[in-house]
Amino acid sequence: VKFNNCAGNKGVQYETNSLDFKVRVDGTMYAAHPVQMPSKQLILVVTAWDPQTLGRWEAIVRFLVAEKMQHNGHKPKGRKTVPGELAQPQSDTLLPWRQHQSANGLRRQKRDWVIPPINVPENSRGPFPQQLVRIRSDKDKEIHIRYSITGVGADQPPMEVFSIDPVSGRMYVTRPMDREERASYHLRAHAVDMNGNKVENPIDLYIYVIDMNDNRPEFINQVYNGSVDEGSKPGTYVMTVTANDADDGTTANGMVRYRIVTQTPQSPSQNMFTINSETGDIVTVAAGLDREKVQQYIVIVQATDMEGNLNYGLSNTATAIITVTDVNDNPPEFTTSTVTLRALGSPAARRVVARAGCVAGWPGSLARGGTPHATCRRELTYSHFGFSRPRGPREKMQHFAAAVDYEMNRAFMLTVMVSNQAPLASGIQMSFQSTAGVTISVTDVNEAPYFPTNHKLIRLEEGVPTGTVLTTFSAVDPDRFMQQAVRYSKLSDPANWLNINATNGQITTAAVLDRESDYIKNNVYEATFLAADNGIPPASGTGTLQIYLIDINDNAPELLPKEAQICEKPNLNVINITAADADIDPNIGPFVFELPTVPSAVRKNWTITRLNGDYAQLSLRIMYLEAGVYDVPIIVTDSGNPPLYNTCVIKVKVCPCDENGDCTTIGAVAAAGLGTGAIIAILICIIILLTMVLLFVVWMKRREKERHTKQLLIDPEDDVRDNILKYDEEGGGEEDQDYDLSQLQQPETMDHVLNKTPGVRRVDERPIGAEPQYPVRPVIPHPGDIGDFINEGLRAADNDPTAPPYDSLLVFDYEGSGSTAGSVSSLNSSSSGDQDYDYLNDWGPRFKKLADMYGGGEED
Repeated sequence: VKFNNCAGNKGVQYETNSLDFKVRVDGTMYAAHPVQMPSKQLILVVTAWDPQTLGRWEAIVRFLVAEKMQHNGHKPKGRKTVPGELAQPQSDTLLPWRQHQSANGLRRQKRDWVIPPINVPENSRGPFPQQLVRIRSDKDKEIHIRYSITGVGADQPPMEVFSIDPVSGRMYVTRPMDREERASYHLRAHAVDMNGNKVENPIDLYIYVIDMNDNRPEFINQVYNGSVDEGSKPGTYVMTVTANDADDGTTANGMVRYRIVTQTPQSPSQNMFTINSETGDIVTVAAGLDREKVQQYIVIVQATDMEGNLNYGLSNTATAIITVTDVNDNPPEFTTSTVTLRALGSPAARRVVARAGCVAGWPGSLARGGTPHATCRRELTYSHFGFSRPRGPREKMQHFAAAVDYEMNRAFMLTVMVSNQAPLASGIQMSFQSTAGVTISVTDVNEAPYFPTNHKLIRLEEGVPTGTVLTTFSAVDPDRFMQQAVRYSKLSDPANWLNINATNGQITTAAVLDRESDYIKNNVYEATFLAADNGIPPASGTGTLQIYLIDINDNAPELLPKEAQICEKPNLNVINITAADADIDPNIGPFVFELPTVPSAVRKNWTITRLNGDYAQLSLRIMYLEAGVYDVPIIVTDSGNPPLYNTCVIKVKVCPCDENGDCTTIGAVAAAGLGTGAIIAILICIIILLTMVLLFVVWMKRREKERHTKQLLIDPEDDVRDNILKYDEEGGGEEDQDYDLSQLQQPETMDHVLNKTPGVRRVDERPIGAEPQYPVRPVIPHPGDIGDFINEGLRAADNDPTAPPYDSLLVFDYEGSGSTAGSVSSLNSSSSGDQDYDYLNDWGPRFKKLADMYGGGEED
């Protein structure tokens, strides 16, 4: 290749886009190593660039690969070299359909040629369409041939990337190519005559897009996070960064190389890390990583294609954040060797002596076994003090004082030692512990009084009288060096049974203590008292007094049940009796059951049998006892000392029983206290009452029926009474609004209404005017005058303007104009001749007159 940069070509370098071929300084191209060519044609891109001016120039070189001749001078079998083919390598004409002539002059058809791939560089600037190759057949000398191509890029999407002149067979590319969009195309070339008949078999055309360096490397992540232990040796792996290039990875365009651009901070060295240029692995390159000095490094990594050539390669950057993790390489140290503290003296609870002072400091964090282990050594009162565990790095340890009492010790001298629970990292030559001296002064504070015996338990019998002294429940004030008085008061006394002396704490009874009360739980009564001093600020303490009540025999026994039922004949059933006592043993059973001697009928009719200490049976002594309710007294006595007895009355219902021993219904009623005569009288009264009710209902029904069937003064057939119903007045549409609204107004006077000639008028209310005189019916009317009386009354009602219903002007809905009937007279009957109206007789008395008029019936 020849090149002239108008400056003598000094320093100009040549490169190709293939690793198989190189270019010398004089422009000579040569194969870098033995190459097996897979196709008949090879296209390379040669780049000339000037390092001084950074100018770049490119040229496309197309090689036509020739076939090797055999040693005996014969050509390879099955392949023929066209004369002049190698002599004109600049020709782009392909003859894929060649025909060869045999020795006898006849043409022999050989198999088709294999067309070498066509290489097209991407991002070409044109001009377009740009010719790639010309395809022709030997038969075009004999007939007219039309050429065409099919496949992806021709007649399939993407459409019309390639085109062919149908007459000359020249094939063109119509636009710039992008290898990253599509790297190759497979087309088929066709040759047909003018009639569309196939002249040659279709051949395959392979078009490869030559890659150009038009894509920068792209990192998978813009920020990478990694970590490395402090104190790591050089060569320790940290992390890997990866960048991808969309260009062809088999060429220099897609070969990415890595390098570190900057490191922040540059401590202790500006090159603490290095990166493998091919794999992207970041490793340490220097010693001195110390988390206590630098906790994090920020490294900028650059990826460059063209095998890392910064002059003409494309680059991109990413950030690598490297965190230095902590190891246990620093022992704990006290910030000071001596500490003086003050503590509040209180034996009641643990107190924090200080949050500062005896502090263990750790230069390293506690992430990996850096938890300190503190111990306290002292000759006396060692158990008075302890330590809280720190919760984080450099956090202060707290001293706790347990039961520090000013009255016992006013000062303490301690020696504190702190050490790591985990051993130090290997190679650390330092002491693993530290000591400090602590002086603690105790300050006196007002402490609350306390009851020495809490809970205090006393035992006494129930029923002690009011005002009895039970005990003295006193409290002790621990402040011996303060002159303070203690006052007592009740805090909780559920039954209000106790009093306490406010000065000395003496407990007395305010009421009689009853063991059987609901306030007693398991024979124990519990009360709470308060003891308060007069210090500044005042303090108080509580104490609980428990009184165990011993039972005495103060409750007489009771019998259950209070009511029972038994048959009137003996030996059929008995009544089981149970004794109950509110006291406890030994003031309860065994119980003694007996019947009283008075009245004598009790022991005559009844007998009681004791089953055991708590149960007995009551039964009849005689063979028969009249049904009824009997009060049976029973004396029950407990076993207390002295014993108590009680006379309990049980209501026993004696009734007749069936064969199963159950009371009958009549017997149960009789047992309630009613005799046979009383029962019969009650039944008779019930029957009489039901009869009276039935007669009253029948009388009411008959009266109602008579009232509805009462004869009228006129014949029922003539009793046709109509009612005038007034509905809501609903006006018509806009076409039906032409009427006199004055007709709807209420007149101020009735003179014009009363004097108006007969016609339409509207009076919704009763007119004001003189009322006509109705005829007075004689007290004893004559049967012949009844007709005249009715006629006079009818005339008076017709002429009475004040009698309802009043005449009204009613406005109905407008139903439109243009009726097809025209008038009612135009309506004709659909039937001809006489019509039978006898069915009107079946419609009732109201249609009687109508039936007589049309049916030809005789008028009554």
